[in-house]
Amino acid sequence: VKDKAQHAVVADKTIQDRLNKDVQTYRLITVAVLVDRLKINGSLARKALADLEEKGVIKKVVGHSKLSIYS
Repeated sequence: VKDKAQHAVVADKTIQDRLNKDVQTYRLITVAVLVDRLKINGSLARKALADLEEKGVIKKVVGHSKLSIYS
């Protein structure tokens, strides 16, 4: 039986700091990358990507209904 993942549901100060500092250094940014590296859930990762794109920190390379790729 696979262990249940314990991912954050709410962005606290440490997650916000890592989003603002670390994410812009990633070469490939997707929802799955944020879930894996920051241990946050998918809906929080999607919202974080939208906020970072709106601020101009990252830019969308490929937009699709199922997968968005940022750089």
